[in-house]
Amino acid sequence: MPTHDLYANDPGASPWQVPASGAARFSWEYDEGRDRLLALYQRGKDKQWDGQQRIDWDLEVDPYDALGTPDEAMSLYGTRYWDKLTEKDKGELRLHYASWQFSQFLHGEQGAMICAARIVESVPDLDAKFYSATQTMDEARHAEIYGRFLHEKLGLVYPINDNLQSLLGDTLRDSRWDMPYLGMQVLIEGLALAAFGMIRDTTTKPLPKQILTYVMQDEARHVAFGRLALRDYYKQLTDAELREREEFVIEGCYLMRDRLRGVEVLENFGIPKAEAEALSERSEFLQLFRKLLFSRIVPCVKDIGLWGKRLQEAYVDMGVFEMGDSSLDLLMAQDEELAEQLDAERFAAEERDRVAEVREAIESGAEEG
Repeated sequence: MPTHDLYANDPGASPWQVPASGAARFSWEYDEGRDRLLALYQRGKDKQWDGQQRIDWDLEVDPYDALGTPDEAMSLYGTRYWDKLTEKDKGELRLHYASWQFSQFLHGEQGAMICAARIVESVPDLDAKFYSATQTMDEARHAEIYGRFLHEKLGLVYPINDNLQSLLGDTLRDSRWDMPYLGMQVLIEGLALAAFGMIRDTTTKPLPKQILTYVMQDEARHVAFGRLALRDYYKQLTDAELREREEFVIEGCYLMRDRLRGVEVLENFGIPKAEAEALSERSEFLQLFRKLLFSRIVPCVKDIGLWGKRLQEAYVDMGVFEMGDSSLDLLMAQDEELAEQLDAERFAAEERDRVAEVREAIESGAEEG
């Protein structure tokens, strides 16, 4: 079925065209590069995987409880609207929220694929071009996987959120070569990682857990790439140039924070927009979710050298300033380990099944003999 037929709301004109600016840069230096970036490129090659094979698509998904979301996590919980919902209505609400979340993941991954391709084109150093080429493939795989989950398991898709679309547009329209790094690798990827992680660590459903765990293994490398490249470059910038980038980060963080309310879902259940926004803002679960979403981005922004007074004040206003001291390396290492652990568990289970099949065949043959 065409994706257009699955949208909960009109997604608007397709394709969405963003006028691009900036130069394509070639490098004639082929035998030098930063050791850490080249090592990351090697890992990018080594860690390629096939979403058709690594993920167990035979796992059943109940679209009306795709993530095992508890009642308390729903924005309407405890309100007069919740009391009026039947059990069927609550299942529909869970479906729409899961679809909204994974649809934003899908649209974000397409944006990441395009931004990674732009980095290949515009970044001046060949070592960065090499790594970005592997990331472009990663992001294509992620978009493929999220698209398949939405089509085959949920059967419902939401259009891209206005704020996410705005940040993507701003990132791609900027002619400076470092802005796709900053907008995508640091802001969108960092926030996506935290969103993925919260669902990965709380869902009771095996298929979405698999998908998120394996995607996060890739994304950990992508954020590391942005840190390495931008940390070196930002040491060379003037105070005025750094302030320009800090303003971009501030605006982007507010946009991303405000996109997380899922107001579109509540509107589809007949709740006026203003009231839907107010209900979402009062949700204790949303407040916790928002705070955790900055667990990756704040230490990354500080690490690359963007930590001026205005940016610090913005993070104080958002209530996330203290996250600047978090260990990003530890979080990324955990993402890698969880994927490897999941692989080990799956392979062990498959091996047990094979042994059982052989034993049954032997026993069956013995009985027949």
